[in-house]
Amino acid sequence: MSNYHLAQVNIAKRLAPMDDPIMQDFVNNLDRINAIADVAEGFIWRMQDEDKELGAKVFQDDNLLINMSVWENLDTLFNYTYKSGHIEVFKRKKEWFSKMKMMHMAFWYVPESYEPTFEDAKDRLDYLNKHGDTPYAFSFKNKFTAEDAINYNPTL
Repeated sequence: MSNYHLAQVNIAKRLAPMDDPIMQDFVNNLDRINAIADVAEGFIWRMQDEDKELGAKVFQDDNLLINMSVWENLDTLFNYTYKSGHIEVFKRKKEWFSKMKMMHMAFWYVPESYEPTFEDAKDRLDYLNKHGDTPYAFSFKNKFTAEDAINYNPTL
């Protein structure tokens, strides 16, 4: 099923406004982290920063940072997340973001040329939080395939 890619959304509730000194190190690392993603094996697309204000409206929370991207598959996303320079910043997330009680990351399959929307992302996160890992929306705990997702009938 090579005509599908893996989309991901990751949300984080920041501890302070982006121009606050608390967030300085995070802001200073953004370009570097994005550059690592842009050249990572399996990377296809990511939401650009100028589009992210719309995300706060869809998620109805101005304190959320929303990251969305598309990858060739789950393995390439895993390698970027945990086996690249991204991990250095990821390990420091408690310095900048509060712990979320709900699932804050969701994965799902999209047709090859599709760019997911904030509405898609909110739908998948909401579904994951309501139903747990399914082929419709899942986390690194499960390795669902695109075929699993196509054959799955989500209940809302």
